[in-house]
This record gives sequence, structure tokens and C-alpha cells, in this order.
Amino acid sequence: MRTVIFDLDGTLADTSADLIASANACFRGLGYGDVLDPVADAKTAFRGGRAMLALGFGRVRPAFTQEDVSAQYPILLDAYSEAIDVHTRLYEGAAEAVEALRRDGYAVGVCTNKPEALADRLLVSLGIRDLFASMIGAQTVGVSKPDPKPYIAAVEEAGGVVAQSFIVGDTETDRKTARAAGVPCALVTFGPDGSDVRDLAPEALLDHYRDLGRITKDLIG
Repeated sequence: MRTVIFDLDGTLADTSADLIASANACFRGLGYGDVLDPVADAKTAFRGGRAMLALGFGRVRPAFTQEDVSAQYPILLDAYSEAIDVHTRLYEGAAEAVEALRRDGYAVGVCTNKPEALADRLLVSLGIRDLFASMIGAQTVGVSKPDPKPYIAAVEEAGGVVAQSFIVGDTETDRKTARAAGVPCALVTFGPDGSDVRDLAPEALLDHYRDLGRITKDLIG
């Protein structure tokens, strides 16, 4: 079966404000207040909790170590779990585009570097979990993107084959994942990197979800 696999953060939904809030909860607990800005630091939010913590520590404790980051990471996850969908919104047309793919006979799944339980919970909250036949998160198969194993697992769990699939993402991580798996990649231009993703030379650029059907036919038929 022809299959389309989606990244989550920055691809299906803008989760940046809630992610930044979870990191700021850590810094407030350390007495620094809100160190990160939900708008200016949105790009870092999409690169994961550890990246946000490293950015914040760099501002308030330049001599920080990875032990500092590791100590705060579970606290960040707890804060995020408690307020996972306060500001998060699906990108315009995302749900409708996924539904259209399903009607046209494509399998669809999710491959994200967000912990699987959190990703699953967020999609349920957003009302779209039932649209996806697979859900592979960070470390679900022991490794995370850009290793190709999570992507391959997402395709196979959805009932597809890798040779007839592609990934929709928003960052260099998704581009590298596609290359490692030997599949095409469509990068959204409305994510954190905007039109700069053009420099990553993806097989397609997705400017709006209304274009997904056409791009899918171009990439995998």
C-alpha cells in the first residue's frame, strides 16, 4: 500500500508555545523566571526538550553541563504532559488533507521524535489520532530520527512498504531520515524554518495542506 508518514511538531501542528512553556517551567523552578520566548525561540522548540534547555541554560548559566540538562529533562516532560494542548493548534487544512489521503486509498502514519505516549495523547486531544494507522515516537524502536528505523517501522505498522512511501516533515532531521530510508521527502514551508527548508533540497515543498494530494501523486503515484 502507498503510504504517507508525517512528522508531528512543526508539521501537523504548531506545538511551539506549549513546548516553550514546559522549558520555562524548569527555569522558573530554578529561580530564573521565563528564560525562553515563545515566538523568538520557536525554532528551537521544534528541535526538542534538550535543545530548549540548552538554549536557556546558555543564557542564564553559561558554564552549564549536559548533566544540568539531563536533570531538568524529566521535569520538562512532566510540565509538558500537564499542559500539552493549551496553545497547540493543527495547521490549517491538515486534518482534511489526511482524511483525503485515506479516502484515496493511501495509508497514513506518524513518525516523531516526541515520546510516543505524549504524541499519542496530543493527537487524541487534537481529535485526529484515529486518522493514523501507525504511531512511532522517540525510542519506540530503540532509536530516533534521523535513523531510518523509526520511519520504516511507521510505514510497516501502517501496512505499507517503504519503496512506495514518503515523509512529510519540517526540518533537516526529516530530510536526513528520508535520505537514510531512501524515500522522497516533502518539507512544509509554514513550519519553524519557513521557506529556508528549500535549501535542504527536498523532493517537494508543501506550502499549504491543500496541495498535499497533488504532491503525493507526484511522489508516489
